[in-house]
Amino acid sequence: MPEDSQDSQNLISGGHLVAKALKAEGVERIYTLCGGHIIDIYDGCVDEGIDVVDVRHEQVAAHAADGYARITGKPGCAVVTAGPGTTDAVTGVANAFRAESPMLLIGGQGAHNQHKMGSLQDLPHVDMMTPITKFAATVPDTARAADMVSMAFRECYHGAPGPSFLEIPRDVLDAKVPADRARVPEAGRYRASTRAAGDPADIERLADLLVHADKPAILLGSQVWTTRATDSATELVRTLNIPAYMNGAGRGTLPPGDPHHFQLSRRYAFSNADLIVIVGTPFDFRMGYGKRLSPAATVVQIDLDYRTVGKNRDVDLGIVGDASLVLKAVTEAASGRLNGGSVKRKAWLDELRAAEQTSIEKRLPQLKSDASPIHPYRLVSEINDFLTEDSIYIGDGGDIVTFSGQVVQPRTPGHWMDPGPLGTLGVGVPFVLAAKQARPDKEVVALFGDGAFSLTGWDFETLVRYDLPFVGIVGNNSSMNQIRYGQKAKYGDERERVGNTLGDVHYDKFAQMLGGYGEEVRDPADIAPALRRARESGLPSLINVWVDPDAYAPGTMNQTMYK
Repeated sequence: MPEDSQDSQNLISGGHLVAKALKAEGVERIYTLCGGHIIDIYDGCVDEGIDVVDVRHEQVAAHAADGYARITGKPGCAVVTAGPGTTDAVTGVANAFRAESPMLLIGGQGAHNQHKMGSLQDLPHVDMMTPITKFAATVPDTARAADMVSMAFRECYHGAPGPSFLEIPRDVLDAKVPADRARVPEAGRYRASTRAAGDPADIERLADLLVHADKPAILLGSQVWTTRATDSATELVRTLNIPAYMNGAGRGTLPPGDPHHFQLSRRYAFSNADLIVIVGTPFDFRMGYGKRLSPAATVVQIDLDYRTVGKNRDVDLGIVGDASLVLKAVTEAASGRLNGGSVKRKAWLDELRAAEQTSIEKRLPQLKSDASPIHPYRLVSEINDFLTEDSIYIGDGGDIVTFSGQVVQPRTPGHWMDPGPLGTLGVGVPFVLAAKQARPDKEVVALFGDGAFSLTGWDFETLVRYDLPFVGIVGNNSSMNQIRYGQKAKYGDERERVGNTLGDVHYDKFAQMLGGYGEEVRDPADIAPALRRARESGLPSLINVWVDPDAYAPGTMNQTMYK
């Protein structure tokens, strides 16, 4: 520690107390863009061995903290300055809020003795952050700094996970107090386990429903990964012979080729099943607010958050709890009963597999298309073939990522990242940053829409600066195509291009300019070789693939907002 950072009376500053609390929570790095209000936190992080990762935009810092939490299971942390620094980070916090991602944003603030005087970058941050966080507060006193950081982390895990926010006035952060006046919570001793196993009677009831169902189906949502329930979910579906569908971070729970892994027949299954179990995903727009489930089916919902269960649609059984513990308990409760009902379900699984095959054959010509401009289905098919068991896949875009959601299948749990239900564009580069730093042993493959990449793409330079190689692909149609389709459908061909058309940008040259690897692809036969060259380059890369601007994903064309 520098000589002037502590004196003979054993004083400690607010920034150093913050760093000690971050260390106690297991935070390994903070994502930040520098500002005068927050630099004492940096000084504390240096002493505590916490990496300070500097980016080019505060939105990137917040998204990276979100991404870090998703990859590691530990809370992420972003530190930004007051005013525009904090407002720039709002989108990243909001995205983490809807995606149930535990992260802490620390924002600077003007000094207490300048309160309401119009100090530099003074804004009512707590008021702005309260609706999009689980906890938002001002640190009122230097001695409380570590205690309130720990309090914020505790609230991140109340119910379903989510973000917290703290603002720290500059005089509070820079001031020093006697160390024995400050409470510094001890690692592992300041918050309780949040793993609830559900009501035992409800566990027994669900086991009974599964054993006796003729046509059950289960949806494994993001909380399956949040609670690290992969083994419990896999054991359940295999023991009881249940077809499983996966969405969000739940993708990859079962590997492609597993007899219980289904992807393209979900609508058919939910229309014909007699029992539907929804695990860790809300009845939001992705689920048609629950209306896509057969009204004749028995519906069970399992979620970490009491407020989510039964929201937008009645359920026959709701269980609030940790998916890992609940699914494990259900399997144990059902074991040995009528062979789990598994034998009689062979015909049901065969029926769903036939529906899957029909969907595959319907789009096979587009998946193998040699057309130029390149059909998006051909691009995402090539990407899927390119992935390995060690590839973390990140999707950042609208229409192009909607295409990929039907084709790309991660090989391993926790290897799929998308924005989540807020639908935020621009998460791709910060998610790459977080994923590659958290798991340097993994390959990271990111698919961007050209519009999405433009929002945070300058932090490609951050990836170069930190030597974080990844394979990036831009599906370039020079359009915000998901919106363009809606305008075309609603207002006609003559107004389809209002406010949604981009320039023909050569993102490959952009990558080269910043010190990465770049390559342009116009012929579908060149996609796979270009991806391999990007992998072999050992650099951050962008493969600029010109795709057909007049091809739209089925999910885009089915958007209810356009009808």
